[in-house]
Amino acid sequence: MPVLSIIACRMLEDELVHVLSKDRELQQLIVVENRDISGFLRKLKSKNCSPRTVFLDRIPALLKGGSSSDFKTFAKFLSFFPFFKRIQEKKKIREEKKVSVVVNLLRLGLHADLELLKAEVYRNIREMAPFSDRILIFYGTCGNTFGKLEEDFAGLGCPLFFLKEKSGETIEDCISLALGGNEAYSRAMIEFRGMGTIYLTPMWASSWKRLGTEAGSQDFNNSYLKNPLYCLAAKIDNGLVDNLDFNENVQEFACAFGMKVMNLKGSVEIVEQSYLNARNSVTGK
Repeated sequence: MPVLSIIACRMLEDELVHVLSKDRELQQLIVVENRDISGFLRKLKSKNCSPRTVFLDRIPALLKGGSSSDFKTFAKFLSFFPFFKRIQEKKKIREEKKVSVVVNLLRLGLHADLELLKAEVYRNIREMAPFSDRILIFYGTCGNTFGKLEEDFAGLGCPLFFLKEKSGETIEDCISLALGGNEAYSRAMIEFRGMGTIYLTPMWASSWKRLGTEAGSQDFNNSYLKNPLYCLAAKIDNGLVDNLDFNENVQEFACAFGMKVMNLKGSVEIVEQSYLNARNSVTGK
């Protein structure tokens, strides 16, 4: 069965839950075990997705799986009978439409050190490529951190897919993705020119305290968010989460830093299409 692997930023876990929960042909979902996946697993289960959690080094054996040797011998014997052969052929056609997805969700704190972030993503690509048919990189370019990623892995042998706009341009970051693309992000920045603006997705709004305490991020709140130039908190609603919690988190953030709240409409079009492109490539659609 084909395998689509996803290396994802935890800041995009809501978008990831959205596309995975909509995939009706998902044969099995495996999430790489680490200490930061509890919230992601809880969100998946709320959407009736029940993944297996396995440490990365055990995934190849899990994917290989297969039937016992006794069953294989018996199946080989039955294959001489036309009716069983037809059943197996139909089963094979159905299986070819399905896919196994392996999700490796990386921690938020990596953004405090872009060199470390790059090293971790690159390392995980190399480790996951041997058991993957395709890998979807669930990150933007993050400045220029991943600007040469496609070039650096040109000879990998496992095609890489990215979060891209219809134009083929990779999105810049999680805010660009939430707003509907790089151009939409640029328009928002022009509209709010002269007003220091912090853009808040649901994950940003629920994670800013944690980002301020993670190793390497101690100065995030004091030297960045408390900058008096910032006066506007732009709430980006793409309809993926409970608005009550989102509103409360945004209001708490705005009060903590003396900002006015502005509502922006978001979009899930890019994330849906990017996932479908990678998934359909795996199954040959």
